[in-house]
Amino acid sequence: MQDFELYLNGLSNTKHYLLFDVLDKINGWAFTFLREDENWFAIILDHQIQGKGNGTLLMNELKKNNTSLNGWVVDHENEVKQNAAHYRSPIPFYIKNDFTILTEIRIENEKMSGVKINWKR
Repeated sequence: MQDFELYLNGLSNTKHYLLFDVLDKINGWAFTFLREDENWFAIILDHQIQGKGNGTLLMNELKKNNTSLNGWVVDHENEVKQNAAHYRSPIPFYIKNDFTILTEIRIENEKMSGVKINWKR
């Protein structure tokens, strides 16, 4: 948790978007930020609401306020979640939402292995 707080506190020009259910429980969170003169984003959805248009709803809100978005995405299914299920790559979701997969630009470290994605208006 401390690493997560350090990460968030180190970002600039952040804007947060929350997705609430009818009981005011947060089911989704997305945010944009500036890194090296590029607009970046991250998005997290409760697994129970995935595949129902909620990710696209959040993504469309991000797109309304930006002309370009960049992100890192896991592009393989080798990772195992805490519940022992395999992590499904969200690449098809981003392709459906008009992102370009920049396969030549990768991030490889102890926390993540993934590929850069980009959307432009």
